[in-house]
Amino acid sequence: MTLLQFSSAQGPEECCIAVEKALACFLHDAKLSQVNVDILESFPSKHGLKSALVSLNGSQAEALTQLWCGTVQWQCQSPLRPRHKRKNWFMTVMRFSPVIGIEESEIEFEFIKAQGPGGQHVNKTCSAVRAKHIATGVSVKVQSERSQHANKKLARQLIQWKLNEHQSQQLSTLDKERHSSHYQIERGNAVIVFSGSQFKRLI
Repeated sequence: MTLLQFSSAQGPEECCIAVEKALACFLHDAKLSQVNVDILESFPSKHGLKSALVSLNGSQAEALTQLWCGTVQWQCQSPLRPRHKRKNWFMTVMRFSPVIGIEESEIEFEFIKAQGPGGQHVNKTCSAVRAKHIATGVSVKVQSERSQHANKKLARQLIQWKLNEHQSQQLSTLDKERHSSHYQIERGNAVIVFSGSQFKRLI
């Protein structure tokens, strides 16, 4: 799965109009390429969209992503301010890596002898459990309970808690990246150029 964010990059309302129109063109391209697109969230403005986050799935998703990523330019007299001298409006399309889903079935268990105080029973039986999530490398060791089954259950809960914490950190990083992207746009070197009120594609 690929995540794309369409953003006006804090531009004026004309840039928000460009985002809405560009997203519509993108969805049309995706349909022609048989790429499944889900709009995960969008933030409307008075006349268009401030931003939109979409997910892509399909064999042609990567090709479509490469075609659209970068600065998108709209050459048009402002539909909101006819006397405005500016005729070039810019928006950006940025790619993000989604947080990898965590499955409990990916946990690997190893049963070992417990160490520390507890007498002969603790030292001679393999009641302790070491659990490792293969995908992330996050691991825990549990020996607080006397039975292997109880320690395994506790280890599963503990590693899930650690994985949830790890995922929250990833989500926080992704949100920070997405937030900062709203302030980043290269005006020029557009990968796609549209023109006029009909939003006709030139490039």
